[in-house]
Amino acid sequence: MTYSLQLYTLRTALGEDLPGTIRRVADLGYTAVEPYNFVATADELAEALTANGLSAPSGHAPLLRADQDEIFEAARKLGIGTVIDPHVERSHWTTDEDIRATAEALNAAARKGAGYGITVGYHNHEFELEERIGDTSALEVLAGYLDPEVVLEVDTYWAAVGGEDPAELLRRLGDRVRFIHIKDGPLTRNDKEQVAVGSGSMRVREVLDAAPGLEAAVVELDDFDGDIFTAIADSLAYLNGGTK
Repeated sequence: MTYSLQLYTLRTALGEDLPGTIRRVADLGYTAVEPYNFVATADELAEALTANGLSAPSGHAPLLRADQDEIFEAARKLGIGTVIDPHVERSHWTTDEDIRATAEALNAAARKGAGYGITVGYHNHEFELEERIGDTSALEVLAGYLDPEVVLEVDTYWAAVGGEDPAELLRRLGDRVRFIHIKDGPLTRNDKEQVAVGSGSMRVREVLDAAPGLEAAVVELDDFDGDIFTAIADSLAYLNGGTK
């Protein structure tokens, strides 16, 4: 299993010192990262990743709201194989018609991405699981409309906050899921209550066991009330040796 780090976790540090922050990530033992909104920093970030031997198998970018060619060019520069749209507003998940429209937009983005050798995916929050079409979560309705080439990155924490058993969700979605976000905390909507992986309420090992064929499991803390570098170091140490 490859463990990656969503760089949004370190957004403050990156804004102050991008090269130094990437070096610290590598020094902690991470071998992969997941950049976000990477178009503006692609050159500097590519240099830092290369200098520190880090790969970027996936990255987040607003594919459905920004220039896709610009995003794919930057992704190719960074060696990103899968570009994941991280957010479609909750208002777009309440009807089958709206969900189908989102799927069609992602399918079109995937066709364009294929020309760059890049796969397209989507990342959930809690509301795609809370919203239902009949007895089916909006995220699973989306999956039914996606072309086979489009993948999912399941944020397992937000899936749990949204009322799903994340391991069961992963098993239902199967090979569609190529990446997951691993985070921990008390399963509330308050980002600041998130904690290092392995020290909260998530059944992390059960989640990982439910999706054995992943390209990467991505550590993320949306926010944290403490030293963020300690938290990401503790998260990786747990993943490399924990039993929870």
